[in-house]
Amino acid sequence: MTSAAPDSGIDWEDAFANADHIPGGDGFPAIWEQRAHAFRDSWPHAETDIAYGDATRERFDLFRPDGLTRGLVVFVHGGYWMRMHKGLYSDLAAGPLARGWAVAMPSYTLAPEARIADITRQIGAAICKAATMVDGPIRLGGHSAGGHLVTRMICEGGPLPTSVSDRIERVVSISGVHDLRPVRLHSMNEILQIDGPEAERESPVLLAPLPDKSVTCWTGALERPEFLRQSQILAETWAGKTDMGPAVYDPGRHHFDVIDGLKQADHPLTQSLLG
Repeated sequence: MTSAAPDSGIDWEDAFANADHIPGGDGFPAIWEQRAHAFRDSWPHAETDIAYGDATRERFDLFRPDGLTRGLVVFVHGGYWMRMHKGLYSDLAAGPLARGWAVAMPSYTLAPEARIADITRQIGAAICKAATMVDGPIRLGGHSAGGHLVTRMICEGGPLPTSVSDRIERVVSISGVHDLRPVRLHSMNEILQIDGPEAERESPVLLAPLPDKSVTCWTGALERPEFLRQSQILAETWAGKTDMGPAVYDPGRHHFDVIDGLKQADHPLTQSLLG
């Protein structure tokens, strides 16, 4: 199915089609799963499938570093709110772990069983549960739909209590979707069922951020133009309202490998997340 918004001429079906524009794009999930499985088998301080709610997918994995823990990183996976799971991304914890940070990676109920607002509440519950298990400051990172979810956490009126949101110092949205209105023009909305009011309630670009949060939008320079726009629009909209940095476009990276920097302790992406 191909659709073009009549008022823009943009082919929104193609605008969000990442795999079609990346060589071997469809093979990345299998590669991620293999790497993540090997990492879980090798890391000695892993607790898997910790419940943060009653639903089947309301679970997170927690990886603790060797020695003292400096704080908590929560990484939220993508997949357009309707695909993927925490078990594909475990190896992305390697960079923060090497620098002494514990890393929680939640799954969440996927559409159409859950609406976007339900998923937002679930991620809030996952962060709250992980925050009871790890002391210290909190960093949030998320990829694609996960980038939407972590920025949504620091919007005014978000799902987090002050006792938790006050601990969040830095947020990095990696290739995040911050404006849900164009998603309604894609065939995926047959599953997501985002209506106009929900798009307005759940789009970070239409909401006010909490003050004094260091926020970075990080996108691969080779990504689809819509993802470059999604990063830029949040950077512009939130500028002056919180500690919003300029959008970062990682040279030579596309939507599926832009997250790989998190595996390295000294990579600029990891540094942006941890400070």
